[in-house]
Amino acid sequence: MITTSPSEFLHAFAALAPRPGAAATARAAFMVAPAEFALAAESARDNRYMDMDTSVDALEALAQHDALAQALRADLPVITFPGDPATPDAVFPNNVFATAPGRLIVGRMRHPVRRREAERADIRAFFGEVLGYDEVDLSGCDGLVAELTGSLVIDRARGVGYCGLSERCDMAGAQAMHQAFELQLTYCFELAEAEYHTNVLLTLLAGRAAIIAADGFRDPAAAQAIAAAYADRAIWLTPAQKQAFAGNAITLSDERVWMSAGAAAALTDAQREALAGYGFALGTVALDEIEKAGGSLRCCVGEIY
Repeated sequence: MITTSPSEFLHAFAALAPRPGAAATARAAFMVAPAEFALAAESARDNRYMDMDTSVDALEALAQHDALAQALRADLPVITFPGDPATPDAVFPNNVFATAPGRLIVGRMRHPVRRREAERADIRAFFGEVLGYDEVDLSGCDGLVAELTGSLVIDRARGVGYCGLSERCDMAGAQAMHQAFELQLTYCFELAEAEYHTNVLLTLLAGRAAIIAADGFRDPAAAQAIAAAYADRAIWLTPAQKQAFAGNAITLSDERVWMSAGAAAALTDAQREALAGYGFALGTVALDEIEKAGGSLRCCVGEIY
């Protein structure tokens, strides 16, 4: 079921049948290292978090990315694919490649500079030939935009997707992803005019709670409905905290939430205490150089289910 109604979503959410054995968090993760890291002017056209007037340090970005991969290995295995100088800002693979049990899903990116990433034969071969995953390829589908887990935040345990509609994902893309991930329920809502990806505004914490930046939703009722689905176990972010990427976080185990050091520094003591009360330690890594490209920690991590 796909719905755009807050009340219909909450009614359907309450009636969901359990998914026995469905994991709330991934069994492994993959990343793509920066190579000759640079900012893409195409992506900046609709990514308010990028600043094309900022200089970047490619070596520092590479060091921060490597430190992130090493840190995340405390929770699960992490595979890092080499970067490609032809796609110098391709450090956010979760928008292009994503998985569901037994399936690799390849997204349909809005900008041509990002579509080149979907052509990587080595990543496709790893999932297809090494892991034996079936491939669901949306990259060649005309008439839709579907930037995977950038636009679609998924409650994996329940099979529920939260899809923010913007220039990076339209309704046709939402429908294609609903089928590709074999979701039980997808709640679609429009993002605020200046926003591009849902995963900057919303983090689901292993299906138990949420981090939400309400100002990123065009209709505040959409954010309230998501919080209500999780019994109001929600960390509400200010616009400044959202800008610091505190909404771009991820749980890779049932006991820890990861976000960038800058994002964590923006949290209040009360928010940190709330996270602890929900059962989550806070893991952080400095990513300020990579964040210049308009994404943060969650964007760097592809999940393997």
